[in-house]
Amino acid sequence: MGDQDLRSTPLEAVHEALGATFTDFAGWRMPVRYDSDLAEHRAVRESAGIFDLSHMGEVHLRGPQAGEALDHALAGKLSTMSVGRAKYSLLLAEDGGILDDLITYRLAEDHFLVIPNAAGVAEDLAALTERAAGFAVEIEDASATTALIAVQGPESERILLDALTGADSGVDGIAAEDLVAMRYYRAAGGTYRGAPLLIARTGYTGEDGFELYVRSDLAVALWDQVTAAAGDRLTPCGLASRDTLRLEAGMPLYGNELGRDLLPAQAGLGRTVALATKGDFVGRAAVEDADLTGRPVLVGLAAEGRRAARAGAEVRDAEGTAVGVVTSGVLSPTLGHPIAMAYVSPSLADPGTDLVVDVRGRDLPVRVVPLPFLRRD
Repeated sequence: MGDQDLRSTPLEAVHEALGATFTDFAGWRMPVRYDSDLAEHRAVRESAGIFDLSHMGEVHLRGPQAGEALDHALAGKLSTMSVGRAKYSLLLAEDGGILDDLITYRLAEDHFLVIPNAAGVAEDLAALTERAAGFAVEIEDASATTALIAVQGPESERILLDALTGADSGVDGIAAEDLVAMRYYRAAGGTYRGAPLLIARTGYTGEDGFELYVRSDLAVALWDQVTAAAGDRLTPCGLASRDTLRLEAGMPLYGNELGRDLLPAQAGLGRTVALATKGDFVGRAAVEDADLTGRPVLVGLAAEGRRAARAGAEVRDAEGTAVGVVTSGVLSPTLGHPIAMAYVSPSLADPGTDLVVDVRGRDLPVRVVPLPFLRRD
């Protein structure tokens, strides 16, 4: 696919002016880095970074049975979630396989916002529409008219207070005290220059941070306003640093740690499936009946030195027998040693187990460690 065939976010001109290097990500022309992957990663860990995530989807469900429709469609229980809350959940196939992982916000008693991954927007929308049939709910795909900007890092709250809570900020309905009081996986709605604005304390970096949903035609103004208020406290960040940040935080990436042929329990996500708190939903019977014996499970791996395993690398036991495969790996910028996530035989999943990974034809000794690799205080 050539650049001319890729979709562009509303912030593409901003990225070009900043000298970004672009990549094809799920059919979108996205900034992979602006300067240095390492510098961008460290900025988020030490101060703050700003990301364009406008390739993600936004699907609204409105109606008196919106919650019940989502209970049927997703693995989690959404109907009892209070207004202003967010929940991580899974979209399962009938056979229990993971079609996507997504976040759902409850914006009002009869209004939910679902955020699919970029590569899954069309499929998720089709599945949600099919599964909502018979419920009193209307579904709107607002992906093309919504931009998503993330501000992540320990300085993110202070930056947004400076940028968005002044008298001339253009923001109404979200006060400084709302931001300060907002807990993790909470959200508040207001307006920005008269258009809807949603600010959520969510993210994909393992740091404190916020995600800002705004109308596409206001994305550049909002980006510029936040970056102007932040000054040198805020660094533009691309997809490369986003990936190393989420890997250190032990957060799965669909297509790497999650996929159609994997059950939630294999990925350590059994707790997201509401078997005990709600009735039937798509995939329930398959999850309940699944025999997990011998199915590989997701683990963290750590090594010494500077050589990092990459996705697809074979994992072997001490006798040289293949026992799994690496799904993501990197030389951790924060920890200073190689880390990886991998699926391995359940008998070898206990922390402290010594294994070997094939790194470009050379054996790399690794040890199973708990996830996440890095946890913020």
